[in-house]
Amino acid sequence: MIIYIVRHASAGQHLTNPKKDEKRPLDADGIEQCGFVGRALAALNAQPDVIISSPLKRATQTASLVGNELGYEGKLLLEPALRPEATFADFRRMLDKYAKYEAIMVVGHNPSISEFLARLISKSGCEAFVDFKKGAVARVETIRHSATLNWFFTPKIAREIQLAAAAVAKKSTPKTSRK
Repeated sequence: MIIYIVRHASAGQHLTNPKKDEKRPLDADGIEQCGFVGRALAALNAQPDVIISSPLKRATQTASLVGNELGYEGKLLLEPALRPEATFADFRRMLDKYAKYEAIMVVGHNPSISEFLARLISKSGCEAFVDFKKGAVARVETIRHSATLNWFFTPKIAREIQLAAAAVAKKSTPKTSRK
């Protein structure tokens, strides 16, 4: 199975009231990050069969915006196993639940999403560390209970690549003159 692991995009400052924090939306930077990441994933031909998100608003918004850039038309599925306080055992059970799919995208939060990625790709389960920035995405390929990290990028990297590609395209446009 291919798993696209996404950390929700920028959503401003953490709120002290847990109920209000669950409803905290993406900020303007987060919305922009989703566009860059979604377009980069589309350019990489990422085609998840299903998109699964934490039920918190900032994660569902990230999943929806990235999904829109990918042309995803399926229903967004919500899973408590992607909440910030979820355990790796919860995450593993969720993966088993969706094992029939060839490719899935999961959208969650730190600290859990970093731990899940690290434990998937490390043999001992906890020695790896990934600095999972907001809006970052990793592509992991699993076979049974082993996994390989194929690639990882942040919104900043996606943005820089898109800007560089646009500059190259602009320079390579032939200049024609009318006589």
